[in-house]
Amino acid sequence: MNDLLTRYLRQLSEERGLAANTLQSYRRDLTQYLKDLEGRGIPVEESSRTHVQSYLHALRRLGRAPATIGRTIVSLRSFYQFLLEERVVERDPTLRLEAPKPERRLPQVLTVEEADKLLSAPRTDSAFGLRDKAMLELLYATGMRVTELVSLDREHVYLEMGFIRCPGKSGKERLIPLHRQAAFWLERYLKEARPEWTGPEQVLFPNHLGSRLTRQGFWKIIKKYAADTGIETEITPHTLRHSFAVHLLENGADLKALQEMLGHADLTSTIQYARSGAARMKEVYTRSHPRANSSIN
Repeated sequence: MNDLLTRYLRQLSEERGLAANTLQSYRRDLTQYLKDLEGRGIPVEESSRTHVQSYLHALRRLGRAPATIGRTIVSLRSFYQFLLEERVVERDPTLRLEAPKPERRLPQVLTVEEADKLLSAPRTDSAFGLRDKAMLELLYATGMRVTELVSLDREHVYLEMGFIRCPGKSGKERLIPLHRQAAFWLERYLKEARPEWTGPEQVLFPNHLGSRLTRQGFWKIIKKYAADTGIETEITPHTLRHSFAVHLLENGADLKALQEMLGHADLTSTIQYARSGAARMKEVYTRSHPRANSSIN
């Protein structure tokens, strides 16, 4: 068995050029599986679909995550294809084996207080601070994706009307309302700070060189402000988008209207925020209600 595994991994490395981390994952998954077969006295050439399913059931009983089991199935499929080519086995026992559906994690969301702290972090006495303040306010006010934010041009801003024309996925644009506070900071940025940058004039948010700010550049900016303010919630480029959605729903927003603002093609993508809001409400309830954690009497 060890000889077969060594030859297989060598083939993956030499012919497919897989990265070292990927090879290590294959090695780990297959070593554990082959040890299981060996412990039951089953030669790999005699292994069957029943043996594979039994092994996967054992992983589930051990509490392995769906993603881990899914990766194991990928490793086993690839290995058995190699064994077929080498004529070690006559059939592939992993054929039509379904991988478990990955768990859909609820999005990380800031509290309203954390969102306020993050948006108050930039110093507005400098051009960069005003730019960052306008970006954060705009992101939390509209719930747009970071990629959409950095793609904005001046022509997408309608301050008098209180709207942003957002260039969405697949060329689909949408109008998103803009509240007064976000409009104030965006207007101040455009008047006081934006003229200090050279480069393409149509770009709404430039980097220090004057060209368009990238998603990665914004990611560094938001991480810095989160660290400066001591926010412990895990921050991702989409954290303010998620927070926008959940906070609107918690205050009575309509799901269909929220779907349009977020640019979701399918309402099921929007419903996840309702689930997240319900989970947060349950957590607050359990933590706050005087009888939620008392003994039953």
